[in-house]
Amino acid sequence: MSRFALIKAVLGPIMRLMFRPQVEGAERIPGDGPVILAGNHVTFIDSMILPLVCDRQVFFIGKDEYVTGKGLKGRLMAWFFTGVGMIPVDRDGGKGGVAALMTGRRILEEGRVFGIYPEGTRSPDGRLYRGRTGIARLTLMTGAPVVPFAMIGTDKIQPGGAGMPRPSKVTVRFGEPLEFSRYEGMDRDRYVLRAVTDSVMTEVMRLSGQEYVDMYATKAKAA
Repeated sequence: MSRFALIKAVLGPIMRLMFRPQVEGAERIPGDGPVILAGNHVTFIDSMILPLVCDRQVFFIGKDEYVTGKGLKGRLMAWFFTGVGMIPVDRDGGKGGVAALMTGRRILEEGRVFGIYPEGTRSPDGRLYRGRTGIARLTLMTGAPVVPFAMIGTDKIQPGGAGMPRPSKVTVRFGEPLEFSRYEGMDRDRYVLRAVTDSVMTEVMRLSGQEYVDMYATKAKAA
């Protein structure tokens, strides 16, 4: 049994008991081949729930601090996150964005599932913010379809993104796959990149019901 299968077998029942997840549209995730899952990011626990509600293993980029912690807690976090598919990248460095993009491209070229939060960071106030164009670059470079998804209710599990999770009901909603083959070879056109990214974010907004803010979440946090 793989570590991913073991984690699902052990934590799956606990998660279902605590969070009572209602999963809608999971059948829209293709059963094989490269797929990008793109969704909203409200709280830290989003990255724990998403891999556990998908049949296929979801690989995603995470802060390297999640796997470099000290003590028992640090070792358990590293065991869990690397087991479910997190690939640690130092995103704070000058080349962090490029490293994350190239990692995502490699995963997709291997025919796997790559999860991404186009906002680039957690929402500071529960609203949906403007998407970064890395999602567009990935789908245009690899031809992988984008399945939008929405996390609903995770903010009630972990208000403010910190502290112990509280038992609460969560909905994970997946939309229809989006494909952008009509833009093949245009992954350097900034207008195309913005149009593709906005198309994905429009679907995420429709699925989540969040209010949309046409600015980057990082700018909102810095204000």
